Amino acid sequence: MEAQNETDLTEFIILGFKNLKKVHLLLFIGFFITYLCTMLWNAFIITVAIVDQKLRTPMYFFLGNLSFLDICYTSTTIPQMLAHLLSERAYIPYLGCVLQVYFFFSFVGIECLLLAVMAFDRYVAICNPLRYTLIIGRDICLQLATACWAGGFLNSVVHTTFAFQLPFCGDNRIDAFYCDIPPLLKLSCGDTSLNQVLLLSIGLFIAWTPLVCILLSYTYIISTVLKIQSSEGRQKAFSTCSSHITVVLLYYGSSIFTYLTSNSSHTSTHAKLIPVIYSVLTPLLNPIIYTLRNKDVKNAWKSMIRKS
Repeated sequence: MEAQNETDLTEFIILGFKNLKKVHLLLFIGFFITYLCTMLWNAFIITVAIVDQKLRTPMYFFLGNLSFLDICYTSTTIPQMLAHLLSERAYIPYLGCVLQVYFFFSFVGIECLLLAVMAFDRYVAICNPLRYTLIIGRDICLQLATACWAGGFLNSVVHTTFAFQLPFCGDNRIDAFYCDIPPLLKLSCGDTSLNQVLLLSIGLFIAWTPLVCILLSYTYIISTVLKIQSSEGRQKAFSTCSSHITVVLLYYGSSIFTYLTSNSSHTSTHAKLIPVIYSVLTPLLNPIIYTLRNKDVKNAWKSMIRKS
């Protein structure tokens, strides 16, 4: 009977916007503007990092990777959300749900690893400035970036494979704004204990281990900065890290709250909106945070305008 139900399941109904029909148009306009701004801001970061020779440093190489990742991140969810807001029946094909889960989880993992690598870059730059170019060379940058992307994709293969091997017996309504593993596990009529163990165990490696590395990096950074005698030197050192710290707090804060609330028996509309923060707003805010007080990026932008 389960095999028959599995075979017959060809789509999932997305219930995320069910109780918000009165504001569908406003949400569509808001998400569309957010998506457009995210594309433009992150494309701008990538462009200046490539074009301006002064920005061809490890820090901006990783920032360019983060911007490209954020473009991929939002493109996984927002176009589908926009389509659902304009349609009477919000659904996603079974294969489409599989792909959305795979790429979404891939980009989540990649961002965790990439944020840790960026913290390591700042650690070396501040704590070992004389050896910075030797430790963080071009080849090391490429290897670290490749490891982040490969680690994220491999992590998602495991979660996606085991999630969609579960039987779904009848109910195909996902109480979320897009396909995600926690809501899918609630739909399954099979044993999801292995999936829960995988989420916890692999999550320790792909999410919590990078967070511990970030905290350790900044522990050493703060210790080193406090030893700098001049207040100007301390301020300059902290300014190079403030943007990254803000992004880490925003990303991990919303992510942790999301998966804590996803295990509750009752998921309110407010709780369901939390994933939108790290999947929609965070990619928009990242380039703004990094460019708001960044003189190098502003100067590169002015130089590009003069040349054009």
